[in-house]
Amino acid sequence: MKKYSLGLLLLIALSSCKESKLTTDFAFVGDFTPGLEGPAVDADGNLFFVNPERNGTIGKVDPSGNFEIYIDSLPNGSVANGIRFDQNGIMFLADYVNHNILTIDPIHKEVVIYANDSTMNQPNDIAIARNGTLYASDPNWAESTGNLWRVDQGGDFVLLESNMGTTNGVEVAPGDSLLYVNESVQRKVWVYDLSSEGEVSNKRMLIEFPDYGLDGMRCDVEGNLYIARYGKGAIAVVSPGGQLLYEVELKGQKPTNIAFGGPEGKTCFVTCQDREYIESFEVSSVGRSYSILK
Repeated sequence: MKKYSLGLLLLIALSSCKESKLTTDFAFVGDFTPGLEGPAVDADGNLFFVNPERNGTIGKVDPSGNFEIYIDSLPNGSVANGIRFDQNGIMFLADYVNHNILTIDPIHKEVVIYANDSTMNQPNDIAIARNGTLYASDPNWAESTGNLWRVDQGGDFVLLESNMGTTNGVEVAPGDSLLYVNESVQRKVWVYDLSSEGEVSNKRMLIEFPDYGLDGMRCDVEGNLYIARYGKGAIAVVSPGGQLLYEVELKGQKPTNIAFGGPEGKTCFVTCQDREYIESFEVSSVGRSYSILK
C-alpha cells in the first residue's frame, strides 16, 4: 500500500473537488490592466469594477453586457481596489494610493472622501454590513503582513487587529454576526464573531490552503464563502464550517475578486488580472450583498 504525506493527501482531496460549472465570458472590457478588480453589482443589476483599460478608472457593464467607462479618472491620482454598495445606492471605493475610502453617489457621480487614515498601508478590499459599517483589509505586500480595520458610519477608521499576515479578501456573513478575512501569502482564512457594534472576538481559522494565493471573497445567503484562488484560476466555495465544497475552474489564472448579480442574484462575476473579460458562472444560492440591496 502506498503511503502519502498529509500535505499530499490534502492536495489530492482539493484536486478532487473541482466543479464542472460552465464559465462564460460575460463582457469584454478592453485591454486588461493588472488592477482589474473589485466587482460589485448595484440594485439595478449593473456591474461595476475598477481599472479597466488603465488605473484610476471605474468600469460599468449593464445587465445586457454593454461596457462603458463610468468614471474616466478618479481625482488626485486615486486608484481604487474594492467596491461595495450600501442600501441607498452609494458606491464605496477603497483608494489604496491615498489611503481613502471614497464615495460616489449614483445621481451626480461626485467623488467624495468618506474616510482617510494616513497610518494605513492601504485600504485594499472592503466589506459592508447591513447598517453601513465597513471593514477593510490593509496589506503590506513588501513585508507579507497586514491589518484589519473598521470604518464607522461617521467616516472614522478603527484598528481591529494589527500584525496579521497579508490581509486581503474580507466579507461579512449573513446576519452580520461573523467577519471573514483572508491572508493571501499565508493562504489562511480567519473568522471572527462580530458584535452589533462592530467589535470582533473569538478569532479562529476557517480553512488553510496548501498552495497558490487568496484574493477577494463573497458570501451567499447560506453563508458559503466564495474565494478567488489567485494563481490557480479557480473560485473555491467553502462552507460556514470550513469544508471545501468544490472549486470552479476559470479561464483566467489570476482571479482577483467575485460578486453576485444577474436576474436572480445567482450569477457570479469574476475579475481576472490576466484577462480582458469579466467571467461568469451560475450557482444555486443568492449572493448576500444582492439580497441586502433587494
